[in-house]
Parts: sequence; C-alpha cells; structure tokens
Amino acid sequence: MSLLILGLLVFLGAHSTRIFADDWRANLIERIGEKPWKGIISVLSLIGFVLIVIGYGEARQNPVVLWVPPLWTRHLALLINLVAFISLAAAYVPRNSIKARFGHPMVAGVKAWATAHLIANGNLADVILFGAFLIWSIFDFRNSRRRDRANGTIYPSGVLSNTLLTVVIGTIAWAVFMMYLHVRLIGVSPIAMPSSPPAVTAPATESAAPPSAADAPR
Repeated sequence: MSLLILGLLVFLGAHSTRIFADDWRANLIERIGEKPWKGIISVLSLIGFVLIVIGYGEARQNPVVLWVPPLWTRHLALLINLVAFISLAAAYVPRNSIKARFGHPMVAGVKAWATAHLIANGNLADVILFGAFLIWSIFDFRNSRRRDRANGTIYPSGVLSNTLLTVVIGTIAWAVFMMYLHVRLIGVSPIAMPSSPPAVTAPATESAAPPSAADAPR
C-alpha cells in the first residue's frame, strides 16, 4: 500500500503545481524554459504511474474489504464511465459543445471516472486510488475554471457536427475498452455479472452393501 500512496503523491503532485504553487511554477519555467519543465513533469509522471501500477497490483493480492457494493452500482458505473470517455474525446475534438461548456473536459472526465470506480469498488486500495484522483480532479477543475474567469478565457462555441462526432468517438472507445481492453489490462471485466453460487443438493443416499459370507449368521 505504501508504494501506491507514494505513486499517487508523485503523480498527482506533479500535476498540482498550478493548483497550489502557480507563481512558483511560472518563475521556474521562466528560469529553465518550458521544454525542460515539461520534461521534468513527464519523468515524475512516469515514475508516479509505475509506482501506482505496482502498488495497486500488490494491494489487490491482499485486499482489505471495506464494504461490498450492490450489483446495481456496476451498471451505474458503466454509465458514468461512458460520460468519462465522451469527456475525454471532447478534449481533443475541436469546436464541440462539451468543451465550450466545461472548458476542461479531460479533468471533468477524470472526475467522472474516479466517481464511477468509487461507486463500484469497496476495497481499501480502490478508495485510496480513486478517492485521491477524485479529490485532485475537483480541486483542479475548480482552479482551472477560476483561472479562466480571471483571464477572461472564452472557448469557441460548439458545432453540432463536431459535438456528435465527440459523442460517437467517446462511445466507441468506451465500448471497446469495457468489452475487451479492461479485462486484458486490468484483469477484471466490468460487464461480467457475478455468477450465482452453485445449488446445494442433498447427498445421495448410499445403498447398503450386501452382507458378505463372513458376516452371515452361523
């Protein structure tokens, strides 16, 4: 669990300088340049990501169950993850209404993704992992929107065709990941329903063995 926590601190810390130390970040970029700064953030992100993967994998070997989510949470998580994938697509498709409305759809998608996994998972490692990403995304989204208002940032209005394209791309990516990639990369199928326990049957009555000649009365 310690590797998971360390990885989260490194990864999310590298992506939190604009939230908690924006002036320091700007001064450092001015001193060393934007490319070296991005290189440092990339290296820290990679180190943090590797630690998260290793730490989460180790924690899954000895899970600490906090609660057992009901079956309906899995269906709800699938729908929320669809929103997450569409939001992710909105970050890259130009002139779509989702980006025009939210400004930072990728961060909004992380928020939806983390919420979905918190709903459907009740292990301690899941709460730490997805809870950390949810808290980070809330602070980052709020800070980004506040910065947009302070800078007078206005995003281009969305075009219907591009918005529909965003929804289609996000939905296809969601379907492929949920049906094929999730089980291959994570080892768990989000769409497979838990199998019902085997029926308990009464033990078959054994017929008594016929007495042997040695047991016959004399």
